[in-house]
Amino acid sequence: DLGVNFIDTANMYEGYKRFIGSPGGVAEEILGKALKGKRERVVLATKVGMKIGPADDDQGLSRDHILREIDRSLARLDTDYVDLYYMHKPDPSTPLVESIQTFDGLATSGKIRHWGISNFPAAQIAELLKLCDDNGWRRPVALQPAYSLLKRDIEADMLPLCQKEQIAVLPYQVLQGGMLTGKYQRGHEAPADSRQHEKPEWTLPLNDETFAKLDQIEAEARQRGRTLLQHALKSLLEQPAVVSLVMG
Repeated sequence: DLGVNFIDTANMYEGYKRFIGSPGGVAEEILGKALKGKRERVVLATKVGMKIGPADDDQGLSRDHILREIDRSLARLDTDYVDLYYMHKPDPSTPLVESIQTFDGLATSGKIRHWGISNFPAAQIAELLKLCDDNGWRRPVALQPAYSLLKRDIEADMLPLCQKEQIAVLPYQVLQGGMLTGKYQRGHEAPADSRQHEKPEWTLPLNDETFAKLDQIEAEARQRGRTLLQHALKSLLEQPAVVSLVMG
């Protein structure tokens, strides 16, 4: 109702109780209920590839796994298509051509409108684009990498590649687990309701190195007349290839 129209999820998301190989699906079910009667108002993205069960075929980017999981995602989301479908991470056990051809087929069938990639290194993105061009397959339109002012490695090669190839970048972890909100202070315990308190393995350690980086970023924010939070978000959006941010 406030104008948010782009919603990102994945088949393996289910909240703080998530673990590697947990079945997922909870977030998609919640969204399916929430978007009832409003589906045409949103751009909806979901993903496939992470481990969602104990069996060998409960992960990866094989044709069989992708076709099974898109149908499961569509059922949970209570829709007959998703606007953007991501390869959630590389799958070294499946030839890249098999994964790309399957995604291209999903677009042809209408189950997805576009596709993207997440957590792929720059060299593999370049390889993937060449395979698409050589075979006449649809290119990925989006990349979802981890990116924040505390994790800037993609600026060296990935962002320039995406800008050159006109791939939209939609980063996640943009506040680095809350580190860039200002809620963590040197010498103080992490707030009881914070990500650091609930899931410390999902955040950076609260050590001198982290706080030194935060001090530098806060100084940059003050120079530009911004709060730390404003600076953390606007700095990413000022990158030419970045079109949106995954919040939350």
